[in-house]
Amino acid sequence: MASPDPLSAFFAEVERRAYRQAWFAVQDEDTALDLVQDAMLRLAERYADRPAEEWPLLFQRILQNAIRDHYRRSKVRSMWTTLLSALSPSRGDEDEVDPLDTLAVEAASEALQPPHVQAERKQTLALIEDCVARLPLRQRQAFLLRYMEELDVAATAAAMGCSEGSVKTHCSRACHTLAQWLRDKGWNCETRPLRIDR
Repeated sequence: MASPDPLSAFFAEVERRAYRQAWFAVQDEDTALDLVQDAMLRLAERYADRPAEEWPLLFQRILQNAIRDHYRRSKVRSMWTTLLSALSPSRGDEDEVDPLDTLAVEAASEALQPPHVQAERKQTLALIEDCVARLPLRQRQAFLLRYMEELDVAATAAAMGCSEGSVKTHCSRACHTLAQWLRDKGWNCETRPLRIDR
């Protein structure tokens, strides 16, 4: 029986976490899926012949660039939409989509926990994900790469295309914002330390 293609195995391992990163960035399921699929295609087309140990960082760099490109295109579209709507006052308002309508919370090994622990964990993860979704883009990227993907500072900087100092600044601000937001929601960060599960 033939062994599975190493690149396919790599994609199967990273696709769920990559989707979550993209969803946090764009907060739209279809767009997030498109971004992840495009990043996978680019890796397969351009870097499949590279050593497998280089794929995680290459993939993260491609995905983060795709997210930044999406935001640039969105800005341009938004500028033209604003300009055109100002020129055409007869045009009706378009339906707006609330990006926080759905938020999937997944918990591995949840069934092994007592019900009260499961409920508390779900509540904590929902709070964290809600806060992470509200972070500015670069803080969100740094936070997810460092604490969900568990990349070191250098790898995160390479994936984001910025300096290591910027990564530390973005992560620090994200963590302070997250801790303050949880405190505002009644969560005692001193007696109930956070665990960020991938």
